[in-house]
Amino acid sequence: MIEIDGSYGEGGGQVLRTAVALAAYLGTPCRIHNIRRGRSKPGLRPQHEAGVKALAALCNAEVAGIHVGSEEITIRPGRIAGGILRIDVGTAGAIGLILQTMMLPAIKALSPLQLTIIGGTDVPWAPTIGYVTEVTLPVLERVGYCGALAMTKRGYFPRGGGEVSVSLTGGALSPLQLLEQGSIRMIQGRSHASNALRQRRVAERQQEGAMAILQKSGVPSEIEVEYKPTASPGSGIDLRALGEGTILGANALGARGKRAEEVGAEGAAALLRQINSGAALDEWMGDQILPFLAVAGGESTISITRITEHLRTNLWVINQFLPLEAHLREEKQRGIVTLKST
Repeated sequence: MIEIDGSYGEGGGQVLRTAVALAAYLGTPCRIHNIRRGRSKPGLRPQHEAGVKALAALCNAEVAGIHVGSEEITIRPGRIAGGILRIDVGTAGAIGLILQTMMLPAIKALSPLQLTIIGGTDVPWAPTIGYVTEVTLPVLERVGYCGALAMTKRGYFPRGGGEVSVSLTGGALSPLQLLEQGSIRMIQGRSHASNALRQRRVAERQQEGAMAILQKSGVPSEIEVEYKPTASPGSGIDLRALGEGTILGANALGARGKRAEEVGAEGAAALLRQINSGAALDEWMGDQILPFLAVAGGESTISITRITEHLRTNLWVINQFLPLEAHLREEKQRGIVTLKST
């Protein structure tokens, strides 16, 4: 059984998500202790509990310690069946983070995996559903992954209530050589807000704040405006840059006391940082793609905006499961990551 210290490195929920996803994919029993040790609320939170329980159902696993607050869990995976699963986090737990738990094991499912996930579509410290749809899945297609996602309800913090339908069929993965960003030909985005914020023109003001920044880049930019009914009022902006070589993404979320124009400007500035680095992948995708490259075998080399502690921690977890040579180096304004199976 593989033992994982959940407090290693960055020590957050990513250690848990990567570990259980690899355990299920490889069919390897795993025990994770010190889960989220040092956080203000250590142990499993509702979204972690929901994600691990859903994964256990997917791979017919025997599990222990799966409850809110638990700092130690054990998972003994079985056969990955696929089929239809419904996951209700019960809060604004991030749907994007639950997907990180499910996407890798879906590759080995005996039948396509159809998920309905209820929770937060746009919440702090997590990939937004816009990012997963417009950046994560298109980039993973480059290595052979196949998935589709449709949002039927948007959900903001704290009540959530968002709903997403996901179809994952996996696919045979291949290594990736992706170093060059290429010229950026278009920036696209969506500024979204609750219907309750329509009268204050929150989505339009976010759009205006972003466009004021993006126009300085000289890249053609277009941002849609969207309002939807939601359980909690909220807003945000999702942006992506389409290059010759790849897609870069960034986003920002509204918050109490934060002007809508500031939200748009924040998202736009974050995207321009990714573009100006010259990297082929943004800092978030650089982290998310690692488990897929690790199981693809062979040798992959990617350029990312920057090498983060989050990424280093993720690599450490992967190395506990797979014999892998990893080389990280800084080059000008970007980072270079090479993974090689041994």
